[in-house]
Amino acid sequence: MALTHRFSSLFSVRAKLAQGIKLLENGQPLKGFSILSTLAKQGNVEAQYRVGRCYLEALGAPASLEEGARWLRRAADAGKTEACFILATLYAMGMPEGFEVRKEEEVLDLSARVVPAERRADFYQARYWASIAAEAGSADAQALLGYILTNGPEDIRDQVEARQWYERSAEAGCSQGHLGMGLVILRDAETAEDQAKAAVHFQEATKGGLGTAFSILGRMSETGSGIPRDLGRAAEYYRQAAERNIVPAQARYGIMLLEGQGIERNAGRAETWLRRAALGGDSESAALLGDIYANGGDLPPNLIEAVKWYRFAAEQKHGPAARALALLYLTGSGTQRDPDVAAHWFAVAAEAGDRSADADFGNLLLTGAKATETERESLRKRFERSAEKGDLLGAFNLGVCLAEGIGSEQNTRQAAHWLRQASDGIVNAQYWYGRLLMEGRGIHPDPTEGMNWIEKAADAGMAEAQAALAQLLLTGRINGRRDHARAFSLYRQAAESGNVDAMFSLAAMYGGGHDVPSDRAEAQKWFRKAAERGSGLAQLMLGRYLVRGLGGVTDPLEGRSWLQRAKGQGIQDASIELERLDCAEPDEDD
Repeated sequence: MALTHRFSSLFSVRAKLAQGIKLLENGQPLKGFSILSTLAKQGNVEAQYRVGRCYLEALGAPASLEEGARWLRRAADAGKTEACFILATLYAMGMPEGFEVRKEEEVLDLSARVVPAERRADFYQARYWASIAAEAGSADAQALLGYILTNGPEDIRDQVEARQWYERSAEAGCSQGHLGMGLVILRDAETAEDQAKAAVHFQEATKGGLGTAFSILGRMSETGSGIPRDLGRAAEYYRQAAERNIVPAQARYGIMLLEGQGIERNAGRAETWLRRAALGGDSESAALLGDIYANGGDLPPNLIEAVKWYRFAAEQKHGPAARALALLYLTGSGTQRDPDVAAHWFAVAAEAGDRSADADFGNLLLTGAKATETERESLRKRFERSAEKGDLLGAFNLGVCLAEGIGSEQNTRQAAHWLRQASDGIVNAQYWYGRLLMEGRGIHPDPTEGMNWIEKAADAGMAEAQAALAQLLLTGRINGRRDHARAFSLYRQAAESGNVDAMFSLAAMYGGGHDVPSDRAEAQKWFRKAAERGSGLAQLMLGRYLVRGLGGVTDPLEGRSWLQRAKGQGIQDASIELERLDCAEPDEDD
């Protein structure tokens, strides 16, 4: 009877185990887990393994890495190969900080627990459990062990042994083994033949749907490394990898769609994939999205979106994106104008190595934007190092710092020295050196030579120099040299480049009283452009034009609004104009 009872019990356990597994697989996880958890408590190894997986996969039980790992440890201690492999994987991915899997004899609790969110990989435990499963013949564990021996801490790395385990895994047909083998061969490749061998393994790895393998084949197809160059095939490989959430592939596929490389151009789909890559942490994709939204093109411009993506990239220390974001804050495009915030992002861009941002940051400090003394001194020292190495842009920036006392005491003599050196190749330096000559700051005054340097910068297209030269030609201040026609042309060039002072002066010339034909409609247009960019004098003039109808359009209400804005900037004439309007308006009782 005892033997019959033993066989009956064994049959009952097997039947219950099969029933529990079937219920899990057939959409009844709660019932299946209930049966398996009972068997697990009774010591059934397969049930312990299944219960551990249920906790990890939230299948019939609340998700719990802690409980899943503990039940898997019981099964692994009993020799369950699959449990050893999963435990090794968990350790390689990272267990919660301070968490230890309790041994079999310790009390286990099937209830879920809250564990710390931070995790830390333990490659030593991962190697231990992966070795057991690998020796038992698990191809997946063999590939994992190869990974651990390749990427673990220095004291457990063993490239030779790693390659052996990758080979055994690949020979067993494991996709991860093929991926690892391909990476090993590619790492040591010296010839195109070696690259071709790696490509074969990557092709095998794609049969298991491994996104990394698709991504690598995309790069190899794009560059013609080990396989024929084929942009169409590269795009397809990138697409497959992108759909499997490989961030670099999403970025590259987005660019190929954007530029029509190997695939029909599609800006909408490109934006989608670049967005996914950016959200995955790719700063280049975020910066490119900023460019797309800032510049428009196939997609309508959206400066608010541009600010968002530039900031996303800038926060990851992406220099060009930080500079672009600074420019948007400086101009108030897509966001509220804030020179202080602009200064911050220029500093970030400069620290990231964007040399143009160095100049932008320095120039912005000249306008009074906030910056700490440490930031100013650091900026000046960086310029000084560049200048002493013969860098002309560094010499220019150092000259400006010395001329204005940024990051050090003002030293116009040294400023003139460095600006003269930089003027051989830096247009901005020509303008600044010209100013020093005209003003006699740190150098013997020479207004004629100074005007020549400013003219040289203006001819090179520098808007600020064009506006300055135009003013000199308008007034005839230097040697009586007066040329209103050229001054008008220079103002227009500078205004079209965005120089606000030039916009105002161009409007004034259109308004009459100069040796060029007057056009008050054009004058009003340019006054408006300057007024919208914050010029108080332009706001005054635009208000006058609208109130008096000087440009052909009379709008007292809008005119008053512009006069109020000019008054808010301290323009005295605006207050006088508003008083006149108030006096001219009859009382409601009259």
